[in-house]
Amino acid sequence: MRDKKLIWAATFVAVCLTLVQARLFAHHGTNISYDRTMAIMVKGVVTEFWYKNPHPALFVDVTDKDGKTTRWTIEIAPTPYSLARAGWTKKRAEDALKAGTPVSVSLYPSRAGTPSGLLQRLTGADGAEILGGTGGNANQ
Repeated sequence: MRDKKLIWAATFVAVCLTLVQARLFAHHGTNISYDRTMAIMVKGVVTEFWYKNPHPALFVDVTDKDGKTTRWTIEIAPTPYSLARAGWTKKRAEDALKAGTPVSVSLYPSRAGTPSGLLQRLTGADGAEILGGTGGNANQ
């Protein structure tokens, strides 16, 4: 009976360690997901902003010269905690990134070719920087 309990306990510990290890490797790799060797610029209108973990996200409708609108999803690399420590609180985000706000976004594009990317710099219609440097430097 003692051997069965020992085997059960060892199996339980092994399963737990396997699950913990799997979670450690579950996080996406930013350099794998986005091409950080070049940045592109998109101009559009904010439709939504998520101040959520693991990374905030900005959604921008971009209209091309033919009138076709594409929704871009832009990941913001720091966590909400890191943004808040730098003074970029949820309230500040809600004020600066209201739906309908025209913006220009410099971003590192998705390697998958989807309309998504990692934020490099965000500016308003007046050219003033709203949020910048959060995507890191391609040369880092």
